[in-house]
Amino acid sequence: MSQGRNQTDEGMRGIVAALKRPPPRSLPGDFAVRVVGAALGTGSAESQTDGGVMQGVRGLPAFPFGAVYFRKSNPPRADWERDYRTAAADGLNVFRHWFLWSAIEVAPGEFDWEDYDRQLDLAAENGLKTIVAEMITAAPEWAFRRFAHARIETRDGRRLESGMSGSCATGGFPGLCLDNEDYRAAAEGFLKALVARYQGHPGLGGYDIWNECNFGHDTCYCPATAERFRAWLKIKYGDLRTLGATWRRHSFEAWEDVTPPRSLGPYPHVMDWLQFRVDNAYRLMRWRAELVRSLDREHPVTAHGVAGTLTGAAPGGADDWRAAAEVEGYGFTWIASRRGDEPWKQFHAADLVRAACRGKAFWHAEAQGGPLWMQPQVLGRPREDGRIATPEDLRYWHMVSFMAGARGLLYPRWRPLLDGPLFGAFGPYGMDGSRTPRSEMTSQVAKWANAPEQEGLWRSRPVQGEVGLVYAPETQVFTYAQQGNTDFYARSMQGAYRGFFDAGAQADWVHIEHIEEYDLLYLPFPVMLTQATADRLRRWVEAGGSLVCEGCPGYFGDQGRAGTVQPNLGLDEVFGAKEAYVEFTPDLLGDLQFHFKGTRAQGGLFLQTYELTTGKPVGWYGYFKGTRAQGEPLQIGWPFEGAPAQGGPFLQAYEPTTGVGWSADWRRVVAVEHAFGKGRTWLIGTMAGAGYAAHPGRGPAAFFRKALRFGGKKPHVRCSDPRVKARLHDGPGGAYLWVANPARQAIRVRLELGDRWGPFRACRSLWGGEATVDGRRITLTAGARDVAVIALMR
Repeated sequence: MSQGRNQTDEGMRGIVAALKRPPPRSLPGDFAVRVVGAALGTGSAESQTDGGVMQGVRGLPAFPFGAVYFRKSNPPRADWERDYRTAAADGLNVFRHWFLWSAIEVAPGEFDWEDYDRQLDLAAENGLKTIVAEMITAAPEWAFRRFAHARIETRDGRRLESGMSGSCATGGFPGLCLDNEDYRAAAEGFLKALVARYQGHPGLGGYDIWNECNFGHDTCYCPATAERFRAWLKIKYGDLRTLGATWRRHSFEAWEDVTPPRSLGPYPHVMDWLQFRVDNAYRLMRWRAELVRSLDREHPVTAHGVAGTLTGAAPGGADDWRAAAEVEGYGFTWIASRRGDEPWKQFHAADLVRAACRGKAFWHAEAQGGPLWMQPQVLGRPREDGRIATPEDLRYWHMVSFMAGARGLLYPRWRPLLDGPLFGAFGPYGMDGSRTPRSEMTSQVAKWANAPEQEGLWRSRPVQGEVGLVYAPETQVFTYAQQGNTDFYARSMQGAYRGFFDAGAQADWVHIEHIEEYDLLYLPFPVMLTQATADRLRRWVEAGGSLVCEGCPGYFGDQGRAGTVQPNLGLDEVFGAKEAYVEFTPDLLGDLQFHFKGTRAQGGLFLQTYELTTGKPVGWYGYFKGTRAQGEPLQIGWPFEGAPAQGGPFLQAYEPTTGVGWSADWRRVVAVEHAFGKGRTWLIGTMAGAGYAAHPGRGPAAFFRKALRFGGKKPHVRCSDPRVKARLHDGPGGAYLWVANPARQAIRVRLELGDRWGPFRACRSLWGGEATVDGRRITLTAGARDVAVIALMR
């Protein structure tokens, strides 16, 4: 199978050379957090990867499969020995436990390790490995008194008390603020004691240093955090006068006059605060990682997030790229009962984490294994939408994560909690630890994944997608500051992914610092960009890349200021057009349609039209309504001088040469094609991703199929039934075809591989139904709620 990317080596060398530049400046001292573009590629020296499987790290199974088991309150002690024996017999090889500071250091310097000692002893006795999940987010009750000044302060000035966690029915949450040095020293003492106690234990497998990497949207505003913020600003701006000029607050007398903003708005001081919070969180994550590594060089440091970059990076620091950079292995929580069971959703989450991990091993660290009762995310939804998980649901969800590249899986519960709001939730085993039909499926998948026959499978990984969806962090920061939420941004990003997904393509998420790895990019909702991002995109296109960009690119530039020339930041030259008209009327554009290269496409949120400079028009605002029934007229509609107009029964469209567009002006041109340097661009004057999210379907997906053709791409695999999705894996372990059927009935399907792959002389089923191959054509019956895995032989 071809190992090449979707572009010629010569063309990619040109793109890479054009984008080479010194990495962004890191902040010195305590704020020397890892900069995404400079350090996300390799991880620490202790971690080596091969096909997504951790190599060279003692202590972890090749394919971790298990669950979170002990959370102090659950399960009952009398069941532990039996539960471990059951787990081992069923093929599980890893348990993760919450090592709650509030439950262990019962008084300053006095530790109660008994329950946790027993967990590691049982792991060693039964051949399991333990992931130690440190939970300094659960502070001891005595700490809330001793370090009262370190209580977390919310935006509205409340100081948080010790509370119960619904995930473990134990007190001490959400802990105290680690920006307070004396409290952080106490937390460090606990971590040192924790690592020292278990680093040599035969039951130890590794550490998880941040559970679901994110923080509260409205914290922390305590004095220590405010002082940290001022230190961050001193590094960024140097002096108070420069800061005041940038913030347009010209009368700061002393640094003490600078305080964290307690309300949002599209201003420099708010965007600085939002960026500081993220930097500060990952400074503290690095502190934990380096502390653990300094004490134990033998076991890997891991963490897991919530695949929340697109929705929660700006408000809550859920940046998977930054989190994955700090650890040897990374994972994600994804629960269908909370997120929905639409086929594209889990794929988009796993693809996001795979992209953020940059070749490191990643796991589905919290996967659904049972139902979820009475929580707000499930109310009003059908029971089959993930609410009451069947064994077949588990099989499908688990295999989809593996199909997207995950190389391990854990449940958030082995057996459900017996108390708290999450009673009965998520575990594949019974409330009493007994086996269930779901746990039987768990055992089947776990044993299959760890069988020697699958060793080659896990040494290969998903091939690169046909197109990259660009993630530029500043866009979400500005959107959250301006609107108080990330809805428009997330809707556009996810809608673009779904559009390509429904068009039969694999769209990969691409951080702006990594765009040289692709030659076709799609940039959703680019309303705010920095000059650095715009320059990087310009160089990338000039070097030979093909860029499809949604409307209003860089409308707001550095510091959130709108440009007087649009597109802003010099991008008008890249796109060969200038703005003629714009509307920011998302409430009025819910069904915005435009004519694009012979098809009807959907837009939404914002509207921008263009007058051409050096580009050519390829799309206009308007819509078509018609029928093929004989004698029925074709209805044609378009905006004409601000009012709707109708025509018919015949239609003839024109491409202007020296004339002008509709209504004696260019104001209705929505899409512009342009050649720039060695590359090409499409500028689409609305948010096609948001449009598709609101109006999905085969018709609107035609826009995304055209985007693929614009970049010279064809899907890696074409399926005869659009409900079925296929992915190719390739690597040292060989070539494999994964075929997912989310439907609740079997589907007979024919698949055709692209010219880059094969031909193949034979195939062998590793999981699911048997298949036949003829060169590049594969035929099989895709089982209901299942994923077929097929080894391909040349």
